[in-house]
Amino acid sequence: MGVSTRSTKEINVPRVVLVALVVFASIYAFVDCVQTNSRLVRIMPKPVWLLATLVPVLGPIFWLVAGRSDARGGPAPRGPGRQPPGPRGPAGPRGPDDDPDFLRKL
Repeated sequence: MGVSTRSTKEINVPRVVLVALVVFASIYAFVDCVQTNSRLVRIMPKPVWLLATLVPVLGPIFWLVAGRSDARGGPAPRGPGRQPPGPRGPAGPRGPDDDPDFLRKL
């Protein structure tokens, strides 16, 4: 009485969602690592990161947190010969109010 036996064909939805998240994160981290320029990879060489991203759960987390340099303002890549991405020359004025010639004409 009252004892329910689960069918082996019954789907456990939270488990399926968790597995799907782990698979998605692993694929995302692997593809992101493949597409990232080798000069922007931090801590370990890129081939090691590719293998690390295949480790479920921890690999993608470590890659997203510590492996790649965020080109939108993250820490600059370190090491000999590595330079942060961006324009190489001096930055010019960005708008009319920053241009001294334009302001003199007013």
